[in-house]
Formats: sequence, C-alpha cells, structure tokens
Amino acid sequence: MRLTADFHTHTPYSHGEGTVLENAARAKELGLLAVGITDHGFSHKCFALNRKEVPALIKDCREAEEKTGIKVLVGMESNIRGVSGLCDLTEKDYENFDLFLAGIHIIIRYEHFSDRKLGWGNWARKKFNMKPSASLVKETTKAYIHAIEKNPVDILTHLNYGCMADVREVAKCCRDYGTYLELNSKKNHLTDEELFSVAQTGVRFVVDSDAHSSSRVGDTLLVEEQIARVGLDRSLIDNIEGRYPRFRFAEYKKHM
Repeated sequence: MRLTADFHTHTPYSHGEGTVLENAARAKELGLLAVGITDHGFSHKCFALNRKEVPALIKDCREAEEKTGIKVLVGMESNIRGVSGLCDLTEKDYENFDLFLAGIHIIIRYEHFSDRKLGWGNWARKKFNMKPSASLVKETTKAYIHAIEKNPVDILTHLNYGCMADVREVAKCCRDYGTYLELNSKKNHLTDEELFSVAQTGVRFVVDSDAHSSSRVGDTLLVEEQIARVGLDRSLIDNIEGRYPRFRFAEYKKHM
C-alpha cells in the first residue's frame, strides 16, 4: 500500500515522542506528500494540547514544512465531549487549524456529568468483558452522529475502539456529510465483520498511523492485514496510491 499522506500523528504537544519536525522528516523519508500533526484536544485531562501553545505549534509546523518540503497540517484530534456532539475544537479556534479529527476518549472534561458514560461507561464494560447495553450503544451512536452533523469533521478516528456504537449508522452519517472514516493502524477498532458492513454504505476511508513516535509515521501494516482478510476495495480509500482527500474543514472555512 502506497500512502499519500498520514493525517493522524502525535507529538510532545500531547503525549507523542517525536517532534513536529521529526514526524515531518519521517513522512518525507517515506515519500508522503503531507503529514497531519493532530494532538489531543483541549478538554483532555492528561494529554491535552494547551491552548497557550497553539502559536508555538503553528510555528513548528510551518518551519517543518519549509525544511522538509512536504505539507505539514496543523491539526487536532478533538474530543467528542457529549451526546450532543460538542467537540473541543470550536469555531473560535478554526482559524488556527488546517485539519479537524474527532473521536471519543476517556479522560476528558465532559459536557455534562451524564456524558461520562461515553468514556467511562464503555471502558468499564470493555475491561470486565461485559456487553454494552442497548441504551449505551444508542447514546454512543448519537454522540458520533451529532458530532459529524454539527461540526466540519474531516476524519472520525478509531470508531468503536472501546466505545461501542452502531457502526453502520455512523458510517452512513459520515458518508452523507463528507467525513472520512479512519482505518487506524495503531489499534484494532473495527472487527472484520464491522469493516465489511460499513464498506457497503459507500463511506470513504483514510488510513492513518495514529503514530505516537516518529518511527511509526506512515505505518499501515495492521490495516493492510485487515484489508487482505476482508477483501476491502482499496478504491474506497482516499489517501493511498496518489489520491488525496477533499476535506470538509477546509471547504467550511472558505465560507466563514
């Protein structure tokens, strides 16, 4: 698989090991056209990008782009903070960012106390091998769908990783709003059966490394193995073989 760009990488601005320049240099070494620097959103309690550090992040990205000659996108893996779909990348921040990823994480500041079920409720059931209740799956599905409907999200990250939803319904929403569904090469998140099912909806995919060290930038091995098992049509993936996605966020910003 020839990756065109890796849109999901972390740096010490959250809890990655490789610097912005190191991630970009690795991407260039692999022949990528672009790399996304997408540290965790402001509401993460342990690994958040600090809002005060955004100017430094932008500076690092621009300098890395100049030194490597590849596109270095200032991004964020924003946290979905509640069933309402509230994300911690808000319109007042949009001018500073090029790329909008979103996903559900555990240790964040939730919109409401009851929204803790999205992270902690799902986590507890996974830890103790308990099947999530139908109501929890329904609420988690709503959170994903509302986030896509209410925010110009480019990529939905690691769907169903510890936060179980109706993946077909989420995929259909991604399809309808032009949000890409991520195939994450760091961790298994969709089962083979789920991937086969969501592919039937017509949703478009991107493959990302979710690298937390520069050595993993551009790593696609886990995804390639699953694609081979499932028989996924690679033409559904828009960041391989020279293809480059058309992202919602950039289009949205043109009309702000």
